[in-house]
Amino acid sequence: MREFDLEAFLPRFFQALAETGLMVSVAFLGAAIIGILLGLLLYASRPGNLLENRVIFGVLNFVINVIRPIPFLIVAIALIPLTRMVFGTGIGPLPATLPLVLVASVAIARVAESNLVAVDPGSIEAGAAMGASPARVLFTIVVPEALGPLTLGLTYILVALVDATAVAGVVGGGGLGDLALKFGYARFDWITVLIVVVTLIVLVQLAQLIGNAVAKRVLH
Repeated sequence: MREFDLEAFLPRFFQALAETGLMVSVAFLGAAIIGILLGLLLYASRPGNLLENRVIFGVLNFVINVIRPIPFLIVAIALIPLTRMVFGTGIGPLPATLPLVLVASVAIARVAESNLVAVDPGSIEAGAAMGASPARVLFTIVVPEALGPLTLGLTYILVALVDATAVAGVVGGGGLGDLALKFGYARFDWITVLIVVVTLIVLVQLAQLIGNAVAKRVLH
């Protein structure tokens, strides 16, 4: 095993930590916006629902069902030509956010739809009976009722994104995964690997704690 060089390690570690933070924050923000909108559209266009549209529901449902089972690493590799076209390169933390946003968006869309479907139909029928428009029922009754579980669902996706950024390092995304691969595994520097693993565990715990705190506040 190589001798651990703390002085050389620290700059690399903080750069990798910043890259992971960039990937997680940008990907989560983009995926939350796109995913929640898709989830709302899925819910509202379901057969028999507020804005029933079998074509929209069928297409969205099909696309999400196709993308969701594909492992993130395969999605990231498949999208390299697109990331090069959008960012001018397929290497770096920012290009890596493109596949992260895609994978997280479809997951959030399904989570959002599941939580919206679970809202008590009696509340929706009462709102409709009072003459509220479908959009008003959706945003003043359905969404507020589902906000607590939806926050917990978003927390789950945030934690999954932290894990996915480590995988992004394999395809040149940088971050902690790249640090563990290039300077840990490839150089038999197991102390670097251990520090990266512990850091990822801490980041996941922090994400879960923040998510739980936000959900608790929303639920009350």
